[in-house]
Amino acid sequence: MAIKKQYLKSKPICKVTFSVAAKEAEAVSVVGNFNEWNTEATSLKKLKNGTFKGTVDLEKDNEYEFRYVVDGLYANDEQADAYKWNDFAAAENGVLSL
Repeated sequence: MAIKKQYLKSKPICKVTFSVAAKEAEAVSVVGNFNEWNTEATSLKKLKNGTFKGTVDLEKDNEYEFRYVVDGLYANDEQADAYKWNDFAAAENGVLSL
């Protein structure tokens, strides 16, 4: 799993690229407070090498909680900037600080 941040000079936006190596997976998406935790809103595209990848434009100077959904199972990214406990999920979410 990997996170790449690219800040735009012309807008207060950061392009965040999420990558998940999951050769055996059928579907991977990223969910978070930036898409109302909707598992269908931000699906990642499977590349030929088995990595799922997608980019989301997020406002900078904010923090976002997120997780991956790999074939229906939730997972955190070990490269998250931090982790935050969520009572609703009864688990920790990854945190992006932009």
